Amino acid sequence: VRLVESGGGLVHPGGSRTVSCLASGFTVNTDPVAWARQVPGKGFEWVAEIYIDDTTDYADSVQGRFTISKDNARNTVNLRMNNLNSEDTAVYYCTTGGLGYWGQGTQVTVAS
Repeated sequence: VRLVESGGGLVHPGGSRTVSCLASGFTVNTDPVAWARQVPGKGFEWVAEIYIDDTTDYADSVQGRFTISKDNARNTVNLRMNNLNSEDTAVYYCTTGGLGYWGQGTQVTVAS
């Protein structure tokens, strides 16, 4: 199993960004995939998850601003982030296999 995140970068407050997780070694239709984030010096925060039946869950802190989705053709899980603020600055990771597999992360920085 391999997970490769991409799409991070610098975003202005109020802006939007989509980060992507390219999966290999399994298909995103057979296992739930989640996004988590880590702020330097702090622990991991679970952000969103998409399940086999395409139902989704979100942390309260991102509910209504973030959208997780699957692209089955590309075996990819995307996280669309809208109305970003400084508290969203973090390294974003995708994970699957009951937190057993993690990607290397992609940095999202929200700043003027």
